[in-house]
Amino acid sequence: MTESPHSSSTPSAFIHQFIPGKLTSTILVLHGQGGDENDLLLVARALAPGAAFLSPRGKASENGAIRFFARVSPDVFDETEVRTRTFELANWVKAAVAHYGLDAAKVYALGFSNGSSIAASTMLLHPNILAGGLLLRPRTIIEPATLPDLSRTATLVIAGARDEKMPDGASEHLARLLGRAGSAVEMAMLDAEHGLTPQDFSLGKSWFTKVLGT
Repeated sequence: MTESPHSSSTPSAFIHQFIPGKLTSTILVLHGQGGDENDLLLVARALAPGAAFLSPRGKASENGAIRFFARVSPDVFDETEVRTRTFELANWVKAAVAHYGLDAAKVYALGFSNGSSIAASTMLLHPNILAGGLLLRPRTIIEPATLPDLSRTATLVIAGARDEKMPDGASEHLARLLGRAGSAVEMAMLDAEHGLTPQDFSLGKSWFTKVLGT
């Protein structure tokens, strides 16, 4: 029998969906700009069947579009806001893991664009929250002066060579940054634009199968 999603604003702070799983791993599902907590759930369930899914709705807004953090301009970020939004998300994930009785050591992100970028900032600023993640079309939004120890994490970064929304080299820079922090980083550059392609799904499913041991 398929579990029904729980649409809830508890434990507090983020409206979200929670879907229990049969595996001990949980996927933190982080949507892109203009999305919500339902946006990537079908994708997540296809890529990591059997996992639990925790999918929050971003609390920032940019011209009416929901995001996890806003921007000063397309390529400029407010470091104070990034740190505040990341701290808020990290604390919420910690509380949600306790609330739902999840394994805190096996929470992996699945993020797209804005969601993948805040997943990366969570890894860099709050290294005990995530065990790694699949980051689709991400970029660096913050670079801490002292890098954390991410040697127990695994990360797959997938970029689009024709991505019109990302500066050249943005995803590669993030992959190198996470690698310098010790994460086991894999990087894929696809012949793609900002949107997702079948190759994203194929690579993502193979990666999750490997890291989740399914």
